[in-house]
Amino acid sequence: MKQIMWLVLFLLINFSALGIGSWLMNNGPTSGWYLALNKAPWTPSGWIFGVAWTTIMICFSIYLSYLVNIKETNTFWILFSIQFILNVSWNYIFFNQHAIGFALIVIISLTVLVGYYLFSFLSEMKFKSLLIAPYFIWLLIATSLNAYSYLKN
Repeated sequence: MKQIMWLVLFLLINFSALGIGSWLMNNGPTSGWYLALNKAPWTPSGWIFGVAWTTIMICFSIYLSYLVNIKETNTFWILFSIQFILNVSWNYIFFNQHAIGFALIVIISLTVLVGYYLFSFLSEMKFKSLLIAPYFIWLLIATSLNAYSYLKN
């Protein structure tokens, strides 16, 4: 029962992050500013972002619901809070403020933090670590997209 309560909590928090991030990005990918950017040739179609983030947040929530039972400490909650802030703020920084360079720093920081989750808890989480792999892989792709935009604009 406790596992389900953690899962519901993390689903609510993580999908709230997606909602807040979407709200903060203003018109985001449909804005004239974004449409005029030189984007990487490997930039996915818009609908892929929604599918990817939905899948990522479901998997990440399941991952966290297991990890919290192993590592519920102040450090766990601090790292989770930092991840939340970095994830949400990237949308605002990139899409709303058009600060591509600062957004790159934010997304690199987020990628390092998610990589820390993946590799630091691998021995304890074992096979369940596959649940955070989509987040890490997507952030590697997103970082490359952000870096391309930074270098080419």
